[in-house]
Amino acid sequence: MAQTHPFFSPATHGFVRVAAATPVVHPADPKANADEHIRLIDQAAEQGVDLIVFPELSLSGYALDDLLMQEALLDEVERQALRLAEVTEGMAITVVVGAPIRHAERLYNCAVVMAEGRVVGVVPKTYLPNYREYYEKRWFSPASDDVSCGLPFILNDEAVPFGSDLLFEADNRPGFCFGVEICEDFWAPLPPSTLQAMAGARILCNLSASNIVIGKADERALLCASQSARSLSAYVFSASGWGESTTDLAWDGQSLIHELGAQLAEGERFALTPHLTIADVDVARVGDDRLRNGTFADCARAEVSPSAFDTVLFSTREASGGVDLIRPLDRFPFVPDDPARLDRDCYEAFNIQVQGLMKRMTATGSKTVVIGISGGLDSTHALLVACRAFDRLELPRTGIRAWTLPGFGTSEGTKANAWALMKALGVTAAELDIRPAAERMLADIGHPAANGEPVHDITYENVQAGLRTDYLFRLANQHDGFVIGTGDLSELALGWATYGVGDHMSHYGVNSGVAKTLIRHLIRWVADRELVGAEATPVLKAILDTEISPELVPAKDGQIQSTEATVGPYALNDFFLFHFSRYGMAPSKVAFLAWQAWKDAGNGHWPSGTPDTEKVEYDLETIIFWLHKFLFRFFQTSQFKRSALPNGPKVVTGGSLSPRGDWRAPSDVSARVWLDELDANVPIKAPSTKDPK
Repeated sequence: MAQTHPFFSPATHGFVRVAAATPVVHPADPKANADEHIRLIDQAAEQGVDLIVFPELSLSGYALDDLLMQEALLDEVERQALRLAEVTEGMAITVVVGAPIRHAERLYNCAVVMAEGRVVGVVPKTYLPNYREYYEKRWFSPASDDVSCGLPFILNDEAVPFGSDLLFEADNRPGFCFGVEICEDFWAPLPPSTLQAMAGARILCNLSASNIVIGKADERALLCASQSARSLSAYVFSASGWGESTTDLAWDGQSLIHELGAQLAEGERFALTPHLTIADVDVARVGDDRLRNGTFADCARAEVSPSAFDTVLFSTREASGGVDLIRPLDRFPFVPDDPARLDRDCYEAFNIQVQGLMKRMTATGSKTVVIGISGGLDSTHALLVACRAFDRLELPRTGIRAWTLPGFGTSEGTKANAWALMKALGVTAAELDIRPAAERMLADIGHPAANGEPVHDITYENVQAGLRTDYLFRLANQHDGFVIGTGDLSELALGWATYGVGDHMSHYGVNSGVAKTLIRHLIRWVADRELVGAEATPVLKAILDTEISPELVPAKDGQIQSTEATVGPYALNDFFLFHFSRYGMAPSKVAFLAWQAWKDAGNGHWPSGTPDTEKVEYDLETIIFWLHKFLFRFFQTSQFKRSALPNGPKVVTGGSLSPRGDWRAPSDVSARVWLDELDANVPIKAPSTKDPK
């Protein structure tokens, strides 16, 4: 498929390619430094970079002491700044360099912003360090209102915007708006970038000459992460490296790019050669997050006057197709790739579920719970949660009354796994065959299956699902307990639950905040750590290898009923769910991200423990096919089920679908606007969607 369609361009979907540049420094040699800058600018332009950020005082060198006051050096800095600006002519790249700049008979430590062949603005440093090894107030003046409101700054006979009250915004790329601060500024209690973000900057740039001492790199990374998280922004940090004077200090050239608290890229430290650290930052996602965060808007209204900043406009490259994203992109948004993070997430998720159930038990005084065990993933995990809750409450597991309830499609394998699991966990186990009752109900309502006809429709399936839940509720009454729900977040998104007296309903839904893809890893995590006893580990691993199926229809030619064949792969559905529920992204952007994440199984990282058989890939046609069905299910046909959910704990940052939590929506809307947006902006048309079963 030709990738010239706008869909294939990251810029179409709100991405801006940024680079933190680490040049070799030539102290007090602006021409040599400019040569280094030009080489990196050319490399960045070849890689489609929209914004490149150099270190503090990159044109002169930082550790120059009183040489910074030399007229010859300052004259040459201005000449080389104009030379660099000319280089940007026709390059569609915006460049931010560091330079000592004279203005109004003062010297300022500045960021010089260049685009379209000219200097478009100059931002002076606000906070000048004058402690320990720093002595900047000997040479520089801090940014102040009297300068920005005073005499115009003239460069090459042209007036140039000058001040700490400047934002820079692309006039042809919505959301591409950035602010600039310099080194010490983001160590201040109130960094200038905080106000810049509240005024509309979605990318924050820091030109730094921060020298390196033991432990300081971690501190910088922490500040970058925290500032991007607190200000809901992307943060680009570039520090001076090799070549800077080491008379008294050393430099590591640390470069970092963060977005909303997450690190997207980090450059090599202590490198001896110039290099770029590149990532695509999602300014549209930043805007989406700010839109949802009322606190951000409230704070901006309280702290930033609408007239506090002037906006400098520039133009950059337009969207062009056929470019892959340069940024980490999780195939499984609910399951981190990093093993340590996955271990921590599993620990937290499991304990959230366990404590939720413990609280419900102590609040009701219950010492008995009732649960249906199918031998599948969800009921298995819910049973593990129950066992851990009983253990922590120091109650005997015999108070967990577990039933397996075989129906018309139950296989011997899942039934055997259910029994093996219940026995291994030491719960009170029993079997209740629902087929006689189901046959009676089918006969009572005149269903053809009662006469032996192979009519396996939704009625046939839901008679069984409803009977199972009905029995569990009555058993809970009989044994003075309550029913634990097993349905998960992914099923709620798809409406894959029998409403009312069916698996939709319970007294407490421990899995309702956990996505299907995470449940797989939670079971594996519990098994590997033997948290409920070593005896259960073999059967837990057998259950992980079992096809996901409701087993409501008898197997045909040895093939059991497949859930994913009907609703689509849960890996894709969970990907869709996260980006819609967490950020409200347009369907075409979700399709683009899914394609970038899933088109090549050999590219990127997989969560630890992922079996090779699950390391699959999906082409764009497959992604759009299932996304079309997801949109119809999620927005049009399933909300009424989510509007009547039992209680259950929120677990993941992607949100819950409880009407009392993250997701509130009417039950009777059309999915048309989402389907139309997808069809209008992707190069492949999906088939028309009918109401799924």
